[in-house]
Order: sequence, then C-alpha cells, then structure tokens
Amino acid sequence: MDKTMQDVIKSVRVLSAEQVEKAKSGHPGTPLGAAPVIATLFGKFMKISPNDPDFFDRDRFVLSSGHASAMLYSILHVCGYDVKKEDLESFRQYGSRTPGHPEVGVTPGVDCSTGPLGQGVADAVGMALAERMLAAKFNKPGCNLVDHYTYAFCGDGCMMEGIENEAASLAGLWKLGKLIVIYDSNRITIEGGTDVSFVEDVAARHKALGWHVVRAGNAENVDAVAEAIAAAKAEDGRPSLVIVSSTIGFGAPNAGTSSVHGAPLGEAGMRALKEALDWKCEPFEVPESVKAFAADMKKKGDKYVREWKDELAKAEKQYPALVKEFREWLDGSAAKAAAESDELFDVSAAPAATRNLCGELLGKIDKLVPNFVGGSADLAPSNCTAIKGREYYSPNSSGGKAIHFGVREHAMAAVCNGLALHGGLRPFCATFFVFSDYMKYSVRMSAIMKLPVTYILSHDSIGVGEDGPTHQPVEQLASLRSIPGVYVYRPCDGTETAAAFARALTASAPTAIVTSRQKLAAHGLSTREGALKGGYVLMSGRKKTPDVILMASGSEVGLCLEAAGKLEEKGVAARVVSMPCMDLFDEQSEEYKESVLPKSVRARVAVEAASSMCWGKYAGLDGAYVCMDTFGESAPAGKLFEKFGFTAENVTKAALSVLGK
Repeated sequence: MDKTMQDVIKSVRVLSAEQVEKAKSGHPGTPLGAAPVIATLFGKFMKISPNDPDFFDRDRFVLSSGHASAMLYSILHVCGYDVKKEDLESFRQYGSRTPGHPEVGVTPGVDCSTGPLGQGVADAVGMALAERMLAAKFNKPGCNLVDHYTYAFCGDGCMMEGIENEAASLAGLWKLGKLIVIYDSNRITIEGGTDVSFVEDVAARHKALGWHVVRAGNAENVDAVAEAIAAAKAEDGRPSLVIVSSTIGFGAPNAGTSSVHGAPLGEAGMRALKEALDWKCEPFEVPESVKAFAADMKKKGDKYVREWKDELAKAEKQYPALVKEFREWLDGSAAKAAAESDELFDVSAAPAATRNLCGELLGKIDKLVPNFVGGSADLAPSNCTAIKGREYYSPNSSGGKAIHFGVREHAMAAVCNGLALHGGLRPFCATFFVFSDYMKYSVRMSAIMKLPVTYILSHDSIGVGEDGPTHQPVEQLASLRSIPGVYVYRPCDGTETAAAFARALTASAPTAIVTSRQKLAAHGLSTREGALKGGYVLMSGRKKTPDVILMASGSEVGLCLEAAGKLEEKGVAARVVSMPCMDLFDEQSEEYKESVLPKSVRARVAVEAASSMCWGKYAGLDGAYVCMDTFGESAPAGKLFEKFGFTAENVTKAALSVLGK
C-alpha cells in the first residue's frame, strides 16, 4: 500500500471519529474498522465525479449501514466533493449538510437515504435493475449511454434483516452482474458479539440465492480487498458479495467491543487513536498528500463526465430519435403529458370495481408513458395490474417493463425506491392493501426521499368478504395517511382513479392508490377538477348552505348519495363531499376548503369502511362516524357491510342524530 492510500485511510478514520466527538453523538465503530474498504472502493474503482456528483452514468453507492454516515462524509470530503471541513464540523447539527444518517438531496455525493438496516441493499438492487433495464433500451452498437455499477456497503445488522434476503433472492434471480455488495463482517452488534444472535453461513446463503461470493479477508489488507472487488467486477452474470472482516473501532482503546459502536471515543480515546495512527494534523485537517488525492479524483471524475458527454453527442448523431426518447425518460416529460391528457380521463363510466378501472388505466399509461415500469407481489391478476401485451423482465429479456416480484412485499417496495432513485424510470408496485404493512418502512423512505413511486393497493376494506379479518384492512388507511408526504387516494369511480394516476405521474412524492374488490355504482357526478384537489362537493343539495354534510371516500361515496336522497325526502338538505385524497385536500387554499366544508355547518357525518381516526379534523366535535373501528369477520361482503352499519339507512340515522332529530 502506497503512502497516499495510507494517509487517505487514516484521514477517513480520524475525520469520522472527530465528527462524532465534536457532535458528542454518532457511530465511530464501523468507520474506524471499514475505512480501508471504503477508501479502496472510492479511490480505485468507482466511476464518480466530485465536481459533477449527479452525472447520469456514474456508479451508484448505497451505505446500507447508514449509522456509519461519518465514514461516508469523510470519504466524500477526502475525494474532493463539496463536503467541506465546516460540514464535517457540523455533523448531526440542525441545518447541516451532514445529518446523522445519509440523506439524498442534502449531501453532495449521497445517492440514497439510509438508516433502517437492510433497506439500502434492497434499494441497491433496484438501482442495479434500473441500470440493466435502461441499458437494454438505450445501448446500441456504437452507443453506450448506460454502463455503470451499483455498490452497496452493509454490515451484520443488514444481513440479519429479512428484507436483505428477499432483495438478495431477487438480485440472484435477475442475475444483476453489475451489483456488488460489500459485507463488512465485524461480528459485533449493539448487544455484543454476533455469536449470540447470528451464526448462519452468509456466504452459503448467498451462493444458494445465485450470487458470486468473494472473500476478501482482513480489511487492513487493501491489496486483497482490491483484488476481491476486481474479481466481483469481472463476474458479469451474477451479483457479487464481497465479504470483508474488519475490527470495529480499529485503533481505539475499546476496539473490537460493542462499546465502540455508537458512542464518542472521548478525549482520552481520541488521543489514543491519533497516537496509534501516528496522526499529526490539526482537528478536521488532512495531509497534503490527501489534498493531492482529492485533486486527482476531481480530474478523473471530469474525464468520466467528458467521456460520457462525448458518448451522448455521438449517439445523438447516430440515433437521434433514441436520444430524444432517452432525454424524455430522464426529464419525465411523457409522464407529465399523460397526466394532462384527456385520454387518461376517458375511463369507463359503467359500474365497476376500482381495481378493474385501475387495470384499464394502466393499459392507457403503458402506451402513454413507456418508462412506467413495475409489477405486483404475485397478485397481478387479483389487483388488475397485469398489463396486456407487456413483456416481463428476465435476465434474458432485460427490456421487459413488467416485473414479477414474487411474494416479497418488503423488498418489492424498496426495489421500487431504488428504481426511482436511479433516474429514468417511474416505478409502481402492487399488493393487497392489508399487506401494505409489510412495506411500511419502504413507503416511509419513499416519502422521506420524495420519490415518485406509485403504490397500487387493492381489496380495500371488509369488502374483501369471506377471506376474513386477516385480509380485511381496517387501520391501514389511517396508517398510510399518517406518513407525511404520501398522497393516499381512495377513489370512488373512474374519474377519481384517473386523477390518482395523474397525480402519481407528476408528483415528486409517493402516491398510494387504494382500490376496491367489489363493484361500485356509477353515479356520474365526479369531476376531474374536483378529484385533482383531493376533496370536492359531489352533490350540493337544494340549499346553498346545507343542513348536514356527508363525507366519504371510495365505495362509501355511493352510500352517502343514497342517504342524501333519503334525507331530502325528510326535508333535510344534505351535501355530499367526496374525499379521495385527504393529503391533497389539506394543501388547498383556505377559501377552497371553506367552500367545500363551511365552518358554519357543524352537523357532519364521516363514512368510510376503515378506521375513524383520520376524520376528526373534518367531522369536528359535533360530528358522527360510520366507520370501522373493529376487525371484520368472514362472510360475504354484502352481509358484512350490513352488519357493520354501512347502509344508507344507518348513514341517514347518523345524520339525523347529529341534527338532534
């Protein structure tokens, strides 16, 4: 190992420990142990550009062990990215560009927000899949627009999480040869040695899943680490797992113990570390050799960008139509045009389950938005997401735009996050609504990263019927609506379903479209404009200011219309408000919201075959609820709706009750 690489490794170690020490918070253990690995990867292998960190054909890097963020910030600083000394000094502080866990869009050079263990590996699988799919579409003889690797770094904790196994299974199935996962096995977790919790043969497991496995040995042997990564790059038919053994907290007095995982070293510990490493620099400073290394990394990066731009210019001459389409996939213009088209909203007006309307709309989107890709967790025929004529992706058909995820909801959602993070594709995935709980953290990460992932969630209520309470979602709507930045649509008909997709195609945020199994009546009253505002007056009644407001989403909108008719017969003026997307309605102007839900009308009834929890802000102290605050039962859907009070008669009764009649 040459002197410069020694200094780079020491810099990563000391800078990481200094960040944690100054913040009095963080995780020094992994950065101290794995610094040789990260320095070797970035310094010798990755196609990156510190001056242009987002250039399209760069290699992607995911720190699945997100708690080791100080290591990532240190290597970015050392490589010449716009991560300055002042950024390192403000680690974990309010408003800094170096938050406690990596956040995409906050720190230059961070490709993925990470923290929940295992998620990053699954995100990386999605990135590698995106690279493969885009390469199949846009690489032609003499034209190589998409050609890069995806690297992920993970530890023992990631390997214990079930999502890693699901994702690894998919990566092996898909033969993602440009995916390289580096597994830092330091054999320590917060509670102590892994011998008490994790003794499986990780290498054998991944080999069984179709991976190429390389053992790099001790992390301190950078030549062996480099040979292992080179061997992984040479294997193009399988994803590669590079296993490295490091000493957690290398150089610190408490190295090799759980106590070094997540606590500052302290003044004495920092002195001991610097003595062990023979470190002479002032705090947050690096040697001249490391500054020269950063300059070289910038030059290399500029060359990578120049070469790719030359490739793009050459392709534009040879394949102008293809490059035009490539740019459209990257900028999302086709999706925007589709969302604004009348064709999208030309949906069947006949009575239909919204899952069927969803299928109809997916067929339209397939023609309008060629980079809208995705699939289902083995439920496509049931949630109507099998798009007729669309080819499925496989290792032998990399251009296929439909994806068989199998029964893997955990990984499916995270893979879609990776597809979206990569750029060039707009992903969707689908399952039964009740199983969205399996995907909860990935949906949350979609929202944190502001990713345009579309979640299609069918079988939305006790309308599932005979399958019983295990398959009947009750609390899931409240759960999804509670996640900031997720737009949850529960449409009542084709117009509202089209609005949900229009929103999904243009949003810089995740959209969940919750659809019914049972057929819904076609009332013909919904409007495109209203649905795109998230909530609107569906039926005004005979008075400008109604006596009572009936509010609902999805299948219960029709119920409210029936009840409004019954109330009119009794001389009560009822307004019906459809609320397909509370999140979007809440963003409207106060004037608009007042026009839909006037404050002067306190008599309100919320009707939804799901938890009442979300409706309080609309129903108010005087309102009533016809909702599901218990689990369902196993019986035909019609019987269940009657038993649990989802009838026009019961809604009418609730309305009269709030009016004191």
